[in-house]
Amino acid sequence: MNDDQAVGGEVWVFQGSGARFPAGVFTDRASAMAWVERHRLTGVLTRYPVGDGCYDIAVKAGRFTPSKTHHGSADHVANFSPAGPHIHVRDGRRD
Repeated sequence: MNDDQAVGGEVWVFQGSGARFPAGVFTDRASAMAWVERHRLTGVLTRYPVGDGCYDIAVKAGRFTPSKTHHGSADHVANFSPAGPHIHVRDGRRD
């Protein structure tokens, strides 16, 4: 898997600090970072898989094993984060 490009069903999603919804979705990290820099944004850029939820992908791939009663609950699945890279940015630059 390439950290720079969305390969095989992956995208880069930017979530602004305190934002309720993502502000941008990109096919590669370079385009996403150029946009973040141009607008001097603060938040998190994360690589997400496409085609299934992060929780289900992690369980199927053996990267996460449910071990507590709340694992798999609607709240847990809805807040599950992908294992892909998270790039924290402040004022358009890596934090």
